[in-house]
Amino acid sequence: MESHHSQNRFRTVFDIAPMGIAIADREGCFLEANPAACRMFGCSRAELIGPAVDERHPAESMPAIRQLFQSMARGEQSSVERIPITRPDGTTINCSITATVTEIDGRQVIVAFVADVTDQLLSENELERRAIQTQQAQKMEAIGTLAGGVAHDFNNLLMGIQGNVSLMLLNKAPDDRDVAYLKNIEKGIMHGAELTRQVLGFARGGKYEVQATDLNHLIDRVASMFSRSRKEISVRKTLQESLWAVEVAQGPMEQVLLCLFVNAMEAMPGGGELILETANVSVEEGTSGRPPDAALGRYVCITVTDTGIGMDAQTQVRIFESPFAPSKTGTSTGPGLSSAYGIVQSHHGFITVRSRKGRGSTFRVFLPASAPAATHAQPAIPPGREERKTLMLVEDEDMVAVISDQMLTRLGHKVFVARSGPDALSIFQEHREKIDLVILDMIMPGMSGAETFERLKAIDPRVNVLLSSGYALNGPAEDILRRGCRGFIQKPFTIEQLSQKIREILSSGQDQTGCTGKPS
Repeated sequence: MESHHSQNRFRTVFDIAPMGIAIADREGCFLEANPAACRMFGCSRAELIGPAVDERHPAESMPAIRQLFQSMARGEQSSVERIPITRPDGTTINCSITATVTEIDGRQVIVAFVADVTDQLLSENELERRAIQTQQAQKMEAIGTLAGGVAHDFNNLLMGIQGNVSLMLLNKAPDDRDVAYLKNIEKGIMHGAELTRQVLGFARGGKYEVQATDLNHLIDRVASMFSRSRKEISVRKTLQESLWAVEVAQGPMEQVLLCLFVNAMEAMPGGGELILETANVSVEEGTSGRPPDAALGRYVCITVTDTGIGMDAQTQVRIFESPFAPSKTGTSTGPGLSSAYGIVQSHHGFITVRSRKGRGSTFRVFLPASAPAATHAQPAIPPGREERKTLMLVEDEDMVAVISDQMLTRLGHKVFVARSGPDALSIFQEHREKIDLVILDMIMPGMSGAETFERLKAIDPRVNVLLSSGYALNGPAEDILRRGCRGFIQKPFTIEQLSQKIREILSSGQDQTGCTGKPS
């Protein structure tokens, strides 16, 4: 009688247990399973009991399962933390199994306790993904800092060359035979400056000149150019109508698209299909692939999918790391996906990638949506004999200081030259009633341009300051502008551009913050 009650109690506990419990013979055939195990495996008790374990599991889990049952056959308790189990409907769950061999009714059997750990593993994978993203962001930040410093120094060198060319052109009649050569040098300087702007954008140390852009038109143009040279690759486009505008620099964004197209081409050496899509999307807290520091809100998503060889997980983790990553074919294609990564980040966007070996790759580029009117730069005003003003040039680089002084003097201005922040404060304190404009370098050793600006304002809140830097207009420079600086000019600049900036500031009675300019 007591044995009967014990069996009933065991059956009750067996049936209501939230954890899956299965009993199998030593050959792996199920003899019994509780309702929780049946729900977990996606089948009824009648369907579960009988078939051997080999017929129930995907091939990749078989070595672990065989090892588990071999261990049990030796009378040892055994467990596995993760085994993928395929349900009859084709879905796969991840289970942890703890089992032991015991004797029931004179027969040795295996009693297994099964838990579904799929959600737990997803959470762990998400934490690992975020850790990888953070590590990757730190690597890119280090590369960016180095690249930004090199670009800044290179712009200072270009400034010296540009200044000398500008001064030489002032002495030449338009029909002088040397003018064409000097103009060619000037073109080379501008190409070099454009390269450094791209490097600064990659470094996230710079800000591109952007305009409101319809990415559908940009994609059409770049895809058309690409497809004309790659007849073996068919291009299919699904572009959303009424796509939100985005604020981007079109040249660098074309570079991003071409980089992704070339990456797809290398993945399809025998030809294939390139699928391009655009969509208006809302990036939320749970959006897949969103970096922790990416803002929530409206984005335009560009999807680039290829039918190529795909990538393994290890390659996907490292694909954005090197500024000169090798291609899939083993040959270097120059600045590649890391450059695209940096450009997109400098536009406050992000890139995600999904790929499987032999199944192709999908890259998604997310760019913040906005719809302001496009702005157009005003043409430069040719320099002439300027109204004589008194300026103070604050510049620590010897070559840049000398050539900038000569350019300003040739424009007709009286110039005080300060080689450091303290030197500038001393000169300004003595001559502040005479100085109409301060041209201030942003990056200086000791006292920075930002600190010098604040100290100048403390002496005279009405001081007119034109900020100058080999870096592009970035966070620190924008902050100085918001605090009352009257303008910004990036090195290398021509004498025409310098003349125009000086005219704009000194001809304006008030700056954008309402700060009154110094009387002449």
